[in-house]
Amino acid sequence: MASLNVVPLSVTLSVAGQIAPADLLEIARAGFKSVICNRPDGEGSRQFSSQDMEAAARQAGLTMAYLPVVSGQVTEDDGRAFGSLLKQLPTPVLAYCRSGMRSATLWALSQADRQAWPELVQRVARAGFNLSGVTPPTPNSSR
Repeated sequence: MASLNVVPLSVTLSVAGQIAPADLLEIARAGFKSVICNRPDGEGSRQFSSQDMEAAARQAGLTMAYLPVVSGQVTEDDGRAFGSLLKQLPTPVLAYCRSGMRSATLWALSQADRQAWPELVQRVARAGFNLSGVTPPTPNSSR
């Protein structure tokens, strides 16, 4: 997928910045089964609506989920919701937002009950995302 900057975080999840409806066929051909949009509709002028993306995903044979999260306001609850989607959706999954950062943060929060936070921060850093400004999740918070 030369035209898309897809960054794998695990065997079942990769993240990317903004994608277009036309990209979804290429994403399906690359083996992805599901797409998660983490970008609220109307956030930026160069994005596509979740409805347009869902229609294009369906045409490409992909399952689409919409979990909008405001940039810089990712919460532990958002991470839990993301983790629930990862358990429900066919894999592998591509999650996207404006730059991939929100999706990477959501993934790290969703994994915090399975892996130590410093290890998750390092893993995400190796993928090119900086979680130093993210508050580590509270141990065993509603899990």
